[in-house]
Amino acid sequence: MSHGGNIRSLVAASGKPAEGIIDFSANLNPLGPPSWLRALISSQVASLVHYPDPDCTELREAAAERYGVSPDEIIAGNGSVELMYLIPRIIEKPCLIPVPSYIDYARAAAATGRQVEFFPLHASEGFSLDLNVLDAALTKDALVFIGQPNNPNGAICDPDELRRLALRRPDSFFVIDEAFADFVSDLDSLTRERPANIAVLLSLTKCFAIPGLRVGLAVADASIISRLREIQIPWPVNTMALTAGAKALCDREYLAKTREYVDRQRERMLRELGEIKNLTVYPGRANFLLLRVDRPDAPELTGKLLARGIAVRDCRNFTGLDDRFIRVAVRTEEENSRLIEALDDSRLPRKAPRRTPAIMFQGTSSNAGKSIMTAAMCRILLQDGYKVAPFKSQNMSSNSFVTPAGEEMACAQAIQAQACRIEPETRMNPVLLKPNSDVGSQVIVRGRSMGNMVVEKYIRFKPEAFRAAKEAYDGLARDYDVIVLEGAGSPAEVNLKSNDIVNMNMACYAGSPVLLVGDIDRGGVFASFIGTMEVLEEWERALVAGFVINRFRGRASLLQDAFEYTKRHTGKSVFGVVPYIRGIGLPEEDSLGFNESVSNGETDLPGDLDAALDRLAETVRQSLRIDKLYRLMGL
Repeated sequence: MSHGGNIRSLVAASGKPAEGIIDFSANLNPLGPPSWLRALISSQVASLVHYPDPDCTELREAAAERYGVSPDEIIAGNGSVELMYLIPRIIEKPCLIPVPSYIDYARAAAATGRQVEFFPLHASEGFSLDLNVLDAALTKDALVFIGQPNNPNGAICDPDELRRLALRRPDSFFVIDEAFADFVSDLDSLTRERPANIAVLLSLTKCFAIPGLRVGLAVADASIISRLREIQIPWPVNTMALTAGAKALCDREYLAKTREYVDRQRERMLRELGEIKNLTVYPGRANFLLLRVDRPDAPELTGKLLARGIAVRDCRNFTGLDDRFIRVAVRTEEENSRLIEALDDSRLPRKAPRRTPAIMFQGTSSNAGKSIMTAAMCRILLQDGYKVAPFKSQNMSSNSFVTPAGEEMACAQAIQAQACRIEPETRMNPVLLKPNSDVGSQVIVRGRSMGNMVVEKYIRFKPEAFRAAKEAYDGLARDYDVIVLEGAGSPAEVNLKSNDIVNMNMACYAGSPVLLVGDIDRGGVFASFIGTMEVLEEWERALVAGFVINRFRGRASLLQDAFEYTKRHTGKSVFGVVPYIRGIGLPEEDSLGFNESVSNGETDLPGDLDAALDRLAETVRQSLRIDKLYRLMGL
C-alpha cells in the first residue's frame, strides 16, 4: 500500500463493503467534516458553469489573515502534495530527508532528478529529530524536508530551533510540512517569523476530513511563490475546494473541538495500547500513533485486522522502518476500543455491553405518522414473539395519560404500550411538555411536575432532562428484547438541533437506525425527504436507514421513478409505502376521552382498541419490508 486511506483497495482485499471497514490507515479528523460543509457545497453548484478562480484569491486572502502573512506569500494547490512536488523543480539542490518520514518527500525530489540522501532517525529515541545532529550532517547545501509533526510517528521539533537552524544554514532550503499541525494545540506555526529559506506546507483536508476535495497551501517568500506559480498548471484548485478551504480557515471553533477530542482519545490509546504485550507505542503529538509489533509481523497482523474489518497502515514502505511497524489513526472512542481489543491477545476480549436492538421512527414534520408507525411496529414485534417496549424521550401534548401510580406521561406512548400489551409507565416517555402559553410549558419528568418553564429556562434544563431520558431508556433496554423509539417534529429543525434530546442525539445514544416517515397525502414528500437529508450532519445521515411513505392513495408502482430519484440524491431507499387507512379507530392523542379509550394500566385492552391495533399492524406489515427491518435491528 503506497498510502493509507485507499478504500477501494481495502474493499477488494477484505471482501467487505466500505461501510464495514473502520479505516485507521487514513489520518483524518475522527469527528468528520464540519456541519457547514454540505450546505456550502450545495450553494456552489450553480457556480460550476464557470471556471474556478485561477488565482485562488478568496482562499489565499483567508489564509493570509489566519497566518498573518501577505497573500503574495501563499500559493494554493490540489492538495499540499502538489506543491510538495513543485518545490524541488525550483530549488535545485540535493535533497536530505530525515527518515522515517512521509514517503512522497523522496518521490517528489526524485521526480526532478534530485539526488536524495536519507538522514536516519533512531527507534531508541522514538524516531525524534535532533536538530543539532541534523545541522552537523548538513555538510553541503541541501533541500531539507521536515514533518512538523512528523509522519508516521507524530514527533515535533521546537519551532524556534527550526528557525535558528534555517538562519544558520542560509544556503540550504527547508520545507516544513505542517499537514497535521492543526491537530496540535500549542504548536507555533513556522508561517510566522519565517526565515526566507523556509517554505511551509499546509493541508486543509486532514483536520476538516475532506481529503476528496484536495486543497492545500504553501507559505514562502514572495519570490519563491512567484516561481512556483509560473510552473503550476492553470486552475489548480476546483470551485468546491476553494470555497470549502476559505471557510475552513475561519473556523477556529471546530479546530478547538477537534484538538480537545483528539488529545483525549490519543492519551487513552497511548495508555491502553502501551499495556499490550509484544507492542511498543511511540508517543506522538498528532492524530496518529506509530506502533512496533514484535509478534506477528506487520503484514500478517494487518491482514488479520482487515479480516475483522479494521484497516491499519503497514509501514514497510517507509524508509527506515521494517515489517514490524504499523501506524494507526486516532478515531472515535468506540472505534478505538475495537482496535485496542483486536490488538490485545494477552487477555480475553473485553465484551462490549449488550446493545438492545432498536428502531426509531422520525418524521419530515409533525403528524407525519411517527406515532402510528411506532405503535404498528410495537404490535408487529409482539406478534412475532418479542418482548417489546416503546420510547419517546420528550413529547409535547396539552393532554396526558395518568398511570396507576398517578404519574403523567404522553398519551401516544400509552397507546404504544397497549400495542405491546404492557402497562404504560413513565420510562416510556420520561419528559412531557404541557404547553401553557406561546413561550412556556409545564415540564414533567418521570411523571412529576418540575414547574413551568419558558423556552430559555427549559434550554438550560435540557441537559438534566436528557440525563433522565437516558436513564429511563437504559432501564427499558435492560428489561425488554427490543425498543421502538419515536422522534419528535423533524430532525431538520435547524433552530432546535443544537439542543436535541429526542431525535438524532437519542438515536445515537440508543445505537438505533432511523426511518424517516413522510406524509404523501400532504404533498411534497420526496422534496421533504431530500431536504431533510440535506440539512443533517454526516453522522446524522449515517443513522438514517431509509424512508417510509405514509397515507398513500393509489398504486405504489407509480412511485418508482420518484424512489430512484430520491436514492440518487440521498443514497437511501424507501422501505415501504403505507396506504391511507380510513377509520383506523385509534383515539386522538389530545382527546379528552383518551384515558377511557385505553386500559389505564390494565393489560386487557378494550376490544375496539385491540382490534384497531391489529388492523394497523397488519396493514403496516404488508406495506413495509419487515424482514429487512429485522436484519437492520440485528434480530
